[in-house]
Formats: sequence, structure tokens, C-alpha cells
Amino acid sequence: MDQLTNKFKHALQAGPPQIGLWLGLCSGYSAEILAGTGFDWLLIDGEHAPNDITSTLAQLQAIAPYPSQPVVRPAWNDPVITKQLLDIGAQTLLFPMIQNAAQAREAVRATRYPPAGIRGVGSALARASRWNRIPDYLSRANNEICVLVQVETREALQNLAEIAAVEGVDGVFIGPADLSADMGYIGNPQHPEVQAAIEQAIAQIQSFGKAAGILMTDTDAAQHYLNLGARFVAVGVDTILLTGTANTLAKRFGK
Repeated sequence: MDQLTNKFKHALQAGPPQIGLWLGLCSGYSAEILAGTGFDWLLIDGEHAPNDITSTLAQLQAIAPYPSQPVVRPAWNDPVITKQLLDIGAQTLLFPMIQNAAQAREAVRATRYPPAGIRGVGSALARASRWNRIPDYLSRANNEICVLVQVETREALQNLAEIAAVEGVDGVFIGPADLSADMGYIGNPQHPEVQAAIEQAIAQIQSFGKAAGILMTDTDAAQHYLNLGARFVAVGVDTILLTGTANTLAKRFGK
């Protein structure tokens, strides 16, 4: 595969399930450490972690030499932010809090050059095209972008069939934390009603031929979703791993 081919997108379509890790430390240095662990994908979080374009760029550059594929979650479904993230080289975006098909279509359009979408053309300034050193970038870029949309409320689940049917949506990611809160079980994504809703959603996403994804730090639960057919599953968060290990070590010495 050449430099432009989106390996994560192709793996979602034809490869084995993709196992990922969430990045919230906002550091190119830590991103490079984790890129060497062998996870299939690493999520650079711009919604709940204090990442901006510059820190996201540093992490994309740090991950680039490694097999792990970067996925970027912008703060919101905003075409201006989307344009900037694409230009610095993000090819796979996870759009948070998508509630309906119209919002999903807006996300897809923001990632496509005209006439298929509204992405501004500035490839001479963009790392994405390696500053126009990829000669066919403009003609191929649209097909190599991977759009993942996040459903995390009861409203979104009610509209899931329409969201999943949107052309250009490659995968639908279930947000268990926000979903459990919206269902009245904040902090308890393992509640039976939440679990039932997630399982039903995974089945529905699959029925539309789209990849289902989720973040679940409980390893047994993560394996359960993989067994149900989830195609991309994040199984840990760097901040949680650091906090948990540091706390355990401190307690070992009475701190």
C-alpha cells in the first residue's frame, strides 16, 4: 500500500477486528511510546482531552513511523475543525454526538472535496498531500477518508438505522458513558438496560454492512462486544493506565 492508502479503513472492510487504545495525554512523546505497543489504532481525543491542532499534529507525526493507525476525534462536528484536521494528515475521524442522519451527512460532506462535499482545497499547504508531493492526492483523497460517527444518546439510537444508512459513513461507534448517562444510569454502562441497548445497536449497525465500534476498558466486556461482531474496539485509555499504575505503586509503599 502507498502513503495515501488508509490502512485502517481497509482493515475495517476486510481485515480482522481492530483493537485500539485511547490517547488523552496530549503528548507526541507518549503517543510514540504507545504506538510501539502494537495496537491496531490509537484515538487522539480532541473532545474531552485538551488537544488542539498543534498537539494533534505532533501525535500524528509521532505515530506515523509505526504500524498503529491514528484516529482523531474532533471536539465537534464542525467543518472548519474537520478541514484543519484533514490537512494536517488525519484520514480517519470519529465525530462525536451524532444525533441524526442530517448530522451524519454533514460530517461526510466536510471530509470530501467538491463536488462531493465542501472541504476546502489547500493541498499545497497540507501535510496530508505531503505538500503536493503525492501527485494524485486530490483525485484519491475522498476515497481514502474514513468517517466514523458516534451515537451516544437515546435519540441517536432511535435514528440509528437512518444514520447507518448514510453513504460515506464507514462505521458507527457507540459511546457507553454518555449513553448510560442519557438513559439515567450515569457512571454505570454495565447496567442491564444499557447493555441491552448496546447489543441491539451492534446488531443493527452490522445489518447495514457498517462497522460497529466501542470503547470498553473492562476486558471481559470488550471481548463480549468483539464476540458480538464489533469491528473496532478500544480496550484502554492512557490516562487511566497511568493513573491506575501510579496509584498502585504509591499504595505499595504506603502513600
